[in-house]
Amino acid sequence: MKKIIPVKPFWYSDVVVFPKLVTVITTVNKAGIVNAAPFAYFMQYDIMQKTPRIFLGMRKFSHTYQNIVATGEFVINFPSADFLEDIMETCRFYPEGENELEHTRFTAIPSHTVKPPSIKECGQILECTLDRCYELDKTQGHVIGNVAAIVVDEDLITLGREERFRRLNLPISLGDEKRTYFYFGRINQIERYELKPPPGENDVQEEINTGMPWDEKALASLLHVPKDIRTMIVEMSEDIVRREGADRMTYERYMKLMEEYAPPETMERFRE
Repeated sequence: MKKIIPVKPFWYSDVVVFPKLVTVITTVNKAGIVNAAPFAYFMQYDIMQKTPRIFLGMRKFSHTYQNIVATGEFVINFPSADFLEDIMETCRFYPEGENELEHTRFTAIPSHTVKPPSIKECGQILECTLDRCYELDKTQGHVIGNVAAIVVDEDLITLGREERFRRLNLPISLGDEKRTYFYFGRINQIERYELKPPPGENDVQEEINTGMPWDEKALASLLHVPKDIRTMIVEMSEDIVRREGADRMTYERYMKLMEEYAPPETMERFRE
Protein backbone atom coordinates (compact mmCIF):
# COMPACT_ATOMS: atom_id res chain seq x y z
CA MET A 1 0.00 0.00 0.00
CA LYS A 2 1.22 3.49 -0.84
CA LYS A 3 0.61 6.56 1.30
CA ILE A 4 0.89 10.32 0.76
CA ILE A 5 3.43 11.96 3.08
CA PRO A 6 3.78 15.67 3.94
CA VAL A 7 5.89 17.87 1.68
CA LYS A 8 8.59 19.40 3.86
CA PRO A 9 11.49 21.82 3.29
CA PHE A 10 14.34 20.06 1.47
CA TRP A 11 11.81 17.40 0.36
CA TYR A 12 14.10 16.50 -2.57
CA SER A 13 16.99 15.79 -0.22
CA ASP A 14 15.77 14.29 3.06
CA VAL A 15 12.28 13.00 2.18
CA VAL A 16 12.53 11.73 -1.40
CA VAL A 17 15.53 9.68 -2.51
CA PHE A 18 16.61 11.80 -5.47
CA PRO A 19 20.14 10.82 -6.66
CA LYS A 20 22.13 13.67 -8.19
CA LEU A 21 25.64 14.09 -9.54
CA VAL A 22 27.97 16.07 -7.28
CA THR A 23 30.14 18.95 -8.54
CA VAL A 24 32.21 21.72 -7.00
CA ILE A 25 31.61 25.18 -8.45
CA THR A 26 34.41 27.71 -8.25
CA THR A 27 33.84 31.46 -8.56
CA VAL A 28 35.60 34.70 -7.64
CA ASN A 29 34.17 37.87 -6.15
CA LYS A 30 34.86 41.36 -7.51
CA ALA A 31 38.08 41.45 -5.48
CA GLY A 32 39.25 38.23 -7.11
CA ILE A 33 38.94 36.07 -3.99
CA VAL A 34 38.10 32.45 -4.77
CA ASN A 35 35.00 30.67 -3.48
CA ALA A 36 34.23 26.96 -3.84
CA ALA A 37 30.99 25.15 -3.03
CA PRO A 38 29.42 21.76 -3.82
CA PHE A 39 26.39 21.69 -6.13
CA ALA A 40 24.15 18.85 -7.29
CA TYR A 41 21.23 20.92 -8.62
CA PHE A 42 22.31 21.32 -12.23
CA MET A 43 21.68 19.89 -15.68
CA GLN A 44 22.33 20.65 -19.35
CA TYR A 45 20.01 23.37 -20.67
CA ASP A 46 20.75 23.18 -24.40
CA ILE A 47 21.97 20.01 -26.09
CA MET A 48 23.19 21.48 -29.38
CA GLN A 49 26.83 22.44 -29.90
CA LYS A 50 26.04 25.93 -31.23
CA THR A 51 24.61 27.11 -27.91
CA PRO A 52 25.83 24.74 -25.17
CA ARG A 53 24.35 25.88 -21.87
CA ILE A 54 24.00 24.62 -18.32
CA PHE A 55 21.28 25.20 -15.71
CA LEU A 56 21.93 25.71 -11.98
CA GLY A 57 19.66 26.20 -8.99
CA MET A 58 20.87 27.70 -5.71
CA ARG A 59 20.12 30.00 -2.81
CA LYS A 60 20.22 33.68 -3.72
CA PHE A 61 22.23 34.55 -0.60
CA SER A 62 24.94 31.97 -1.34
CA HIS A 63 28.40 33.32 -2.13
CA THR A 64 28.35 31.33 -5.38
CA TYR A 65 25.19 33.02 -6.66
CA GLN A 66 26.37 36.47 -5.64
CA ASN A 67 29.74 35.96 -7.32
CA ILE A 68 28.19 34.68 -10.56
CA VAL A 69 25.83 37.65 -10.75
CA ALA A 70 28.64 40.10 -9.94
CA THR A 71 31.31 38.70 -12.32
CA GLY A 72 29.38 36.65 -14.88
CA GLU A 73 31.74 33.66 -14.68
CA PHE A 74 31.99 30.28 -12.95
CA VAL A 75 33.55 26.83 -13.32
CA ILE A 76 31.83 23.48 -12.74
CA ASN A 77 34.37 20.90 -11.56
CA PHE A 78 33.56 17.17 -11.46
CA PRO A 79 35.55 15.61 -8.59
CA SER A 80 36.16 11.91 -8.07
CA ALA A 81 34.45 10.04 -5.22
CA ASP A 82 37.95 9.71 -3.73
CA PHE A 83 37.60 13.37 -2.70
CA LEU A 84 34.31 13.17 -0.79
CA GLU A 85 35.88 14.56 2.40
CA ASP A 86 37.19 17.53 0.43
CA ILE A 87 33.78 18.04 -1.19
CA MET A 88 32.22 18.16 2.28
CA GLU A 89 34.86 20.69 3.36
CA THR A 90 33.67 23.08 0.64
CA CYS A 91 30.14 22.60 1.99
CA ARG A 92 31.02 24.25 5.32
CA PHE A 93 29.78 27.79 5.83
CA TYR A 94 33.02 29.71 5.83
CA PRO A 95 32.73 33.52 6.05
CA GLU A 96 32.72 35.58 2.88
CA GLY A 97 36.21 36.04 1.47
CA GLU A 98 37.46 32.67 2.73
CA ASN A 99 38.88 30.40 0.01
CA GLU A 100 37.46 26.94 0.76
CA LEU A 101 40.00 25.25 -1.52
CA GLU A 102 42.76 26.12 0.96
CA HIS A 103 41.13 23.73 3.43
CA THR A 104 41.11 20.80 0.98
CA ARG A 105 43.48 18.62 -1.04
CA PHE A 106 42.20 20.33 -4.20
CA THR A 107 44.69 22.30 -6.26
CA ALA A 108 43.55 25.51 -8.00
CA ILE A 109 44.84 25.92 -11.57
CA PRO A 110 44.18 28.70 -14.12
CA SER A 111 41.14 28.20 -16.34
CA HIS A 112 41.41 28.67 -20.10
CA THR A 113 38.62 31.18 -20.73
CA VAL A 114 37.36 32.56 -17.39
CA LYS A 115 38.88 34.10 -14.24
CA PRO A 116 37.65 31.58 -11.62
CA PRO A 117 40.18 28.77 -11.23
CA SER A 118 39.61 25.15 -12.12
CA ILE A 119 40.46 22.18 -9.89
CA LYS A 120 43.42 20.11 -11.07
CA GLU A 121 42.19 16.88 -9.48
CA CYS A 122 38.91 16.96 -11.47
CA GLY A 123 39.07 15.00 -14.72
CA GLN A 124 36.12 16.85 -16.25
CA ILE A 125 35.53 20.62 -16.11
CA LEU A 126 33.06 23.10 -17.63
CA GLU A 127 34.17 26.73 -17.85
CA CYS A 128 31.06 28.94 -18.03
CA THR A 129 29.87 32.50 -18.49
CA LEU A 130 26.54 33.87 -17.28
CA ASP A 131 23.73 33.84 -19.85
CA ARG A 132 20.93 34.93 -17.52
CA CYS A 133 19.69 34.53 -13.97
CA TYR A 134 16.25 34.40 -12.40
CA GLU A 135 15.16 35.24 -8.86
CA LEU A 136 12.26 32.92 -8.15
CA ASP A 137 11.36 34.20 -4.71
CA LYS A 138 12.99 35.60 -1.59
CA THR A 139 15.47 32.73 -1.28
CA GLN A 140 15.89 30.91 -4.61
CA GLY A 141 17.76 31.79 -7.78
CA HIS A 142 18.35 30.03 -11.09
CA VAL A 143 21.36 30.52 -13.32
CA ILE A 144 21.73 29.63 -16.99
CA GLY A 145 25.34 29.59 -18.07
CA ASN A 146 27.03 29.41 -21.46
CA VAL A 147 29.60 26.62 -21.68
CA ALA A 148 32.69 28.52 -22.83
CA ALA A 149 35.03 25.51 -22.68
CA ILE A 150 34.89 21.79 -21.95
CA VAL A 151 38.17 20.67 -20.40
CA VAL A 152 39.07 17.04 -19.69
CA ASP A 153 42.16 15.05 -18.77
CA GLU A 154 43.92 14.17 -22.00
CA ASP A 155 43.97 10.43 -21.29
CA LEU A 156 40.15 10.38 -21.10
CA ILE A 157 39.58 11.63 -24.64
CA THR A 158 40.15 8.35 -26.47
CA LEU A 159 38.40 6.13 -23.92
CA GLY A 160 35.01 4.53 -24.59
CA ARG A 161 32.00 5.71 -22.62
CA GLU A 162 32.11 2.93 -20.02
CA GLU A 163 35.84 3.13 -19.36
CA ARG A 164 35.68 6.93 -19.16
CA PHE A 165 32.89 6.72 -16.58
CA ARG A 166 34.87 4.23 -14.49
CA ARG A 167 37.98 6.39 -14.65
CA LEU A 168 36.13 9.56 -13.56
CA ASN A 169 34.56 7.70 -10.61
CA LEU A 170 31.96 10.43 -10.08
CA PRO A 171 30.10 10.47 -6.72
CA ILE A 172 26.31 10.54 -6.50
CA SER A 173 24.53 12.54 -3.82
CA LEU A 174 21.77 10.55 -2.10
CA GLY A 175 20.55 13.36 0.13
CA ASP A 176 20.93 14.07 3.82
CA GLU A 177 19.35 13.85 7.22
CA LYS A 178 18.59 17.14 8.99
CA ARG A 179 21.28 18.90 6.90
CA THR A 180 23.89 17.23 9.11
CA TYR A 181 24.54 13.74 7.75
CA PHE A 182 25.12 13.52 4.00
CA TYR A 183 24.98 10.32 1.98
CA PHE A 184 26.82 9.51 -1.24
CA GLY A 185 26.94 6.61 -3.62
CA ARG A 186 29.73 5.25 -5.77
CA ILE A 187 29.12 3.63 -9.15
CA ASN A 188 30.47 0.08 -8.97
CA GLN A 189 28.21 -1.53 -11.57
CA ILE A 190 27.51 -0.39 -15.11
CA GLU A 191 25.03 -2.10 -17.46
CA ARG A 192 24.76 -1.43 -21.19
CA TYR A 193 21.55 -1.80 -23.20
CA GLU A 194 21.08 -1.45 -26.95
CA LEU A 195 18.37 0.81 -28.34
CA LYS A 196 16.52 -1.09 -31.05
CA PRO A 197 13.79 0.03 -33.48
CA PRO A 198 10.18 -1.07 -32.92
CA PRO A 199 9.39 -4.61 -34.16
CA GLY A 200 8.79 -4.78 -37.89
CA GLU A 201 10.26 -1.37 -38.75
CA ASN A 202 12.38 -1.35 -41.89
CA ASP A 203 13.82 0.97 -44.50
CA VAL A 204 10.91 0.83 -46.94
CA GLN A 205 9.94 4.37 -47.88
CA GLU A 206 6.21 3.63 -47.51
CA GLU A 207 6.79 2.89 -43.83
CA ILE A 208 7.67 6.54 -43.10
CA ASN A 209 4.72 8.16 -41.35
CA THR A 210 4.37 11.93 -41.63
CA GLY A 211 1.84 14.37 -40.24
CA MET A 212 1.84 16.69 -43.25
CA PRO A 213 2.61 16.45 -46.98
CA TRP A 214 6.32 16.19 -47.83
CA ASP A 215 7.94 16.90 -51.19
CA GLU A 216 9.06 13.66 -52.80
CA LYS A 217 12.72 14.67 -52.63
CA ALA A 218 12.41 15.63 -48.96
CA LEU A 219 10.74 12.32 -48.17
CA ALA A 220 13.49 10.43 -49.96
CA SER A 221 16.08 12.29 -47.89
CA LEU A 222 14.58 10.77 -44.74
CA LEU A 223 15.93 7.40 -45.83
CA HIS A 224 19.42 8.72 -45.04
CA VAL A 225 18.38 9.33 -41.44
CA PRO A 226 19.09 6.41 -39.07
CA LYS A 227 15.79 4.59 -38.68
CA ASP A 228 16.07 4.58 -34.88
CA ILE A 229 15.56 8.35 -34.80
CA ARG A 230 13.58 8.89 -38.02
CA THR A 231 10.24 9.40 -36.26
CA MET A 232 11.81 11.95 -33.91
CA ILE A 233 13.29 13.89 -36.86
CA VAL A 234 9.94 13.93 -38.68
CA GLU A 235 8.02 15.15 -35.63
CA MET A 236 10.61 17.83 -34.79
CA SER A 237 10.80 19.11 -38.37
CA GLU A 238 7.04 19.27 -38.79
CA ASP A 239 6.57 21.05 -35.48
CA ILE A 240 9.04 23.76 -36.50
CA VAL A 241 7.50 24.44 -39.92
CA ARG A 242 3.97 24.46 -38.47
CA ARG A 243 5.05 27.16 -36.03
CA GLU A 244 6.31 29.09 -39.03
CA GLY A 245 2.85 28.87 -40.61
CA ALA A 246 3.65 26.28 -43.31
CA ASP A 247 1.52 23.22 -44.05
CA ARG A 248 3.98 21.36 -46.28
CA MET A 249 7.60 20.21 -45.93
CA THR A 250 9.71 21.28 -48.88
CA TYR A 251 13.09 19.80 -49.66
CA GLU A 252 14.80 23.16 -49.24
CA ARG A 253 13.27 23.80 -45.80
CA TYR A 254 14.04 20.27 -44.64
CA MET A 255 17.71 20.55 -45.65
CA LYS A 256 18.04 23.87 -43.80
CA LEU A 257 16.52 22.27 -40.71
CA MET A 258 18.98 19.39 -40.91
CA GLU A 259 21.86 21.82 -41.32
CA GLU A 260 20.78 23.79 -38.26
CA TYR A 261 19.58 21.07 -35.90
CA ALA A 262 21.25 17.88 -37.12
CA PRO A 263 24.63 18.64 -38.72
CA PRO A 264 26.82 15.67 -39.79
CA GLU A 265 28.73 15.55 -36.50
CA THR A 266 25.42 15.22 -34.64
CA MET A 267 24.05 12.51 -36.91
CA GLU A 268 27.26 10.49 -36.61
CA ARG A 269 26.35 9.92 -32.96
CA PHE A 270 23.46 7.73 -34.13
CA ARG A 271 25.42 5.72 -36.72
CA GLU A 272 27.44 2.62 -36.14
